[in-house]
Parts: sequence; structure tokens; C-alpha cells
Amino acid sequence: MRTRLGLSPSSEALGQRLAGVRALTEALAAPLSDADATVQSMDDASPAKWHLAHTTWFFETFVLRDFVPGYALHDERFPFLFNSYYEAEGRRHARGRRGMVTRPSLAEVLAYRAHVDAALAEALPALPEAARELVRLGCHHEEQHQELLLTDILHLMSENPIEPAVWPGAPKVPVAMPGPIGWIEHHGGIVRIGHDDPNFAFDCEGPRHDALLTPHAIADRTVTNGEWAAFIADGGYADPRHWLSDGWAWVQREGIVAPLYWEQRDGAWTRFGLDGRRPIDPAAPVTHVSFFEADAFASWAGARLPTEFEWEAAAASHDPDGGNQLDTAGPVEPRPSPGGPAFFGDVWEWTGSAYRPYPGFKPCDGAVGEYNGKFMSGQFVLRGGSCATPRGHVRACYRNFFYPHQRWQFTGVRLAKDI
Repeated sequence: MRTRLGLSPSSEALGQRLAGVRALTEALAAPLSDADATVQSMDDASPAKWHLAHTTWFFETFVLRDFVPGYALHDERFPFLFNSYYEAEGRRHARGRRGMVTRPSLAEVLAYRAHVDAALAEALPALPEAARELVRLGCHHEEQHQELLLTDILHLMSENPIEPAVWPGAPKVPVAMPGPIGWIEHHGGIVRIGHDDPNFAFDCEGPRHDALLTPHAIADRTVTNGEWAAFIADGGYADPRHWLSDGWAWVQREGIVAPLYWEQRDGAWTRFGLDGRRPIDPAAPVTHVSFFEADAFASWAGARLPTEFEWEAAAASHDPDGGNQLDTAGPVEPRPSPGGPAFFGDVWEWTGSAYRPYPGFKPCDGAVGEYNGKFMSGQFVLRGGSCATPRGHVRACYRNFFYPHQRWQFTGVRLAKDI
């Protein structure tokens, strides 16, 4: 696994990283009651309590159970309850029924986390390198679940008829609308794509390979709420000319008329966020839109979605730790850009590329080989991270992926066009 996951850090540095990741997850869940943490609002989302336990199960299973002689599972029932999709780990509770796990309680799950954290801290100095690499993978895995935790909490609270805020929102400071979209031109040619350095990356980000780009231009910012409101006002959701067939069927079947969490009140658009319901900020990036919506908007705007290779080529010279990303617990939302091209943070950007393996891709050995490869069917790639992505988690070659109808994540749109 060394060639996939990179060089392993020292046990001290890894221990500090592990402790920081684990602490942030619990801080994100701290405002929740036991009831908040138990309810499942839809099949795509998981209860907060499940996220807290599943990320712990990952460390307990793949590190403590497999590498620490004599380690006894904290609870023999937990592997069945908190395995996600690892067929190699046996039977598991149905995903759509996770909200029925009323017990163990939130307090018991937090005690499970404390037990595993203590065992990891004790074992870490003596772990072999293969196990330390799995700890590092587990940290990145838990960071993914931190974002899922936030988006699942947001969806849960949106289903509550009183629409409670999880965190108090900061006072809104009016920001001027950005100017017209600028275009970053690329004259085409062969570019190198994918991960190929000593730092961590998921297996689906490689192998590094050549990709041929045709002449194109990519937008220097993402689409705003104000621009999306213009799309709505122009009948964008009612005009089949802009929609893929599957997208149009989805819009008709589901009655979609605006991004998720948008609602008109007193003649104005509002959005629900982790800080409650507020008027939309016209200057902020639009979010919670599906691939179908993103593609339709691009058609309406006389453009298209970038390919993931075009996006990576444009983003490679930008700082992946820049932009509006998750640093601490609190309300998170896309914010207006202070100016200049920004490719990281705020919203995950839909691309027009199917999530498929790169040439020469091979999954890792063992159960962790199920992490990414088996999902390379029917989904589309998103790039760039969001306001809910922990800072330091993404890079230019990072590939996120979702089904084209899904929009409960912080997903947005950057346009591209041929030249």
C-alpha cells in the first residue's frame, strides 16, 4: 500500500493528526441531542450517531483488530451495525434502516469512540508501517464523513417543520455582486492528470496519465445565486430544451423548481442552512444543485460543464488550502468570493465527466480495496471541495463523485466552453 497511500509520517505526528480529526468530528456533533443524532431523514443520509460510530468501527476493524494482538472488540454487535458497504466484512444493517438504531445511545457511541481512541493512542508507537498507513487512511476517511455529517444534519433539520438552526449565524454583511464571468483560456494539448507524489491520495486519483484537451475556456468563478435566480425567472426549470432526458424526467417527477432548500417567502427567495432560514445572498455561489440542474443551467447560459481534466489542468496552479473550507465547528455556507480565480472551497463543482477508472487503475488489496473502485458506475465527478470540506483534505487531483440527481451536498457549478 505504500505506493498508493504515500510515505507514512512518524507515530507522533500521526497521533496528533488522529487526535485532531477525531476531536473535530465530535465538535461538529456537539450541538445535537440524542434524538437529533438518531433520526435518518432519507436513504442517502445517515444519522449523526451512525457517522460517529462508523468512523470508529473503521479504526477498530482495520487497525486494532487486524494489527494489535489480543485486542477484543468493544462490542461484538457493532460490526453488524456500523459497517457501511464492505462486503469482505460480512453482513451489515441495511443502509436505509440506520435511523432505527435507537440503541446504542449517543452517550454509548461516544464511549465507544473514547475506548477506541485510547486503544489507538496506546498501540500507535508499536504499529507496523502498514497499520500506520491505515490510520492515515482512516483520518482521511473520517474527514470525508465530517462533511457528510454536516450535510446530513442540514438535511435532517430542513425536514423539521420548525427549521431549527444548528449554530447561530453571523450577521450578514452586504457584498457587491461580482462582475461578469471571466474566462481562462487553454489552447489544448496533452496534459498530465492524476496523483503522483509522496503525499496521500485515494486510489481513484491515479495512476497519473496523459489526457488530451481541445481548445477551451473555463470560468474564473462559480455561478452565483443571483445568476441562478435569473435562470429560474427565465423559465429554466420549465423549458425541456435545456435538459437531458433523464434530467427532464426527474424535474417533472419530483416537481423541482429551484435548488434544494430554496423557498419563496413574501415574493423573495430564501434558503435554509445550518444557521436557519435566511434570504439568499445573490453574490454567493449557488449550491445544492444536481448534475441535471448544473447541465441545464450550462445549456441555458450557452456554455457547458468542464471535463474533470480541464478542471484539474486549470486548478493545478492554485492553492488547494485556499478558499472557504471547514476549519472549526460552526455554521458553514458558501460565501461571496473576495475576488480573483478560486478553484477550492465553497462548493463542489460538477464536471461533465463520468466517474470511471483511470488507465491502469487497480484497487488496493483487502477490504479497503472496496473504498472507491466498486462505485465507478453511473456517477459523475465533482472537483474542488466545499465550505464543509476540512481544510487540507483536497488537492487538484481529488475526485469526488455522486449520482446525477443528488444535491444534498454543497454542490455548485463552474462553466466551460469550447474555443
